[in-house]
Amino acid sequence: MDPETVSLLRWLRRQLRQPTPARERLEAAVLYDDSEEVRRLVALAPFSDAQRHHVEELLDAWEARHGRR
Repeated sequence: MDPETVSLLRWLRRQLRQPTPARERLEAAVLYDDSEEVRRLVALAPFSDAQRHHVEELLDAWEARHGRR
């Protein structure tokens, strides 16, 4: 796993501490390199503006690493 994927997964696990179906869907989307699904699910997550900004930065780096942006 590349560092961007690890950072994204760690952040999501810290923010969504309980292994809920939503967290599991997010983790699966990351592991299957489905950035559109990750962004869709993140938009639905109960994150603060600061958290949302941070996760979007992580997503941008992850997508850049995988040649999507």
